[in-house]
Amino acid sequence: MAISRVEVVSVPVSDPDRAKDFYVNVLGMELLQDMPMDASTRWIQVRPPGSEASIALVTWFPSMAPGSYKGLVLETPDMESTVAEIAAKGFVIGSEIDDQPWGRFVSFDDPDGNGIVLRAPARDAS
Repeated sequence: MAISRVEVVSVPVSDPDRAKDFYVNVLGMELLQDMPMDASTRWIQVRPPGSEASIALVTWFPSMAPGSYKGLVLETPDMESTVAEIAAKGFVIGSEIDDQPWGRFVSFDDPDGNGIVLRAPARDAS
């Protein structure tokens, strides 16, 4: 089999400008592309800095209602700093950090209700 990586994950949104602002200016992702596909749709592609995989903020899939995507997992090396940076940008994550032996997690939704999990490595047991 020749599948070698995940290239793009589509996240359904209702307002492309609002979604782009959230993913770029709140979550700190890089804007890779924002270009028209036709007269009524745009291709907006973002990614975490340094990541090979990216996210397309989509409006054109009838079977993907805005807010229907759950389980987008984003990695951070420092949970507290990342949560604080997001809050400093005006978005407060309302849930608590969940510490587990395999990692640390906090869940929240983007402005459309798509579910995001922020994950960090487990704290050192030493």
